[in-house]
Amino acid sequence: MAIFHTHAIAGSLGGILTGIFAEPKLCRIFYLVPDFHDNRAGAGFKQLGVQLLGILFVVFVNVIMTSIICVLIRLVVPLRLSEEELSTGDDAIHGEEAYALWGDGEKYESRHDSFYGADQEIPHSTKSGGAGGQVEMA
Repeated sequence: MAIFHTHAIAGSLGGILTGIFAEPKLCRIFYLVPDFHDNRAGAGFKQLGVQLLGILFVVFVNVIMTSIICVLIRLVVPLRLSEEELSTGDDAIHGEEAYALWGDGEKYESRHDSFYGADQEIPHSTKSGGAGGQVEMA
């Protein structure tokens, strides 16, 4: 999924860069550090440390809340289908197996992968005056 690199990586990078490029005047106002002058952080990378602590806090809360939600869902329904349900599900619903890429015995079957190799012919409708299901150009 695109969730990890969109939210975790981009959010963490944004948080870290906010600490690096923080406006010294605002840092002096919020943290009462008198050494923030002329774009120099005389007190060290205090804002960067605060940003890193914030990232760790968000990761911690996310892991805890996701775990609690999964445990509550598992009390109601199973989180994973059985192997039998998984294997019959794709084939029954879609007519093909998902991600059959690893060479575990799957072969190209025209009945699953192509309409033209189907075992059954599609019945053609014949209309009166037509040429037996043929399309004619006028």
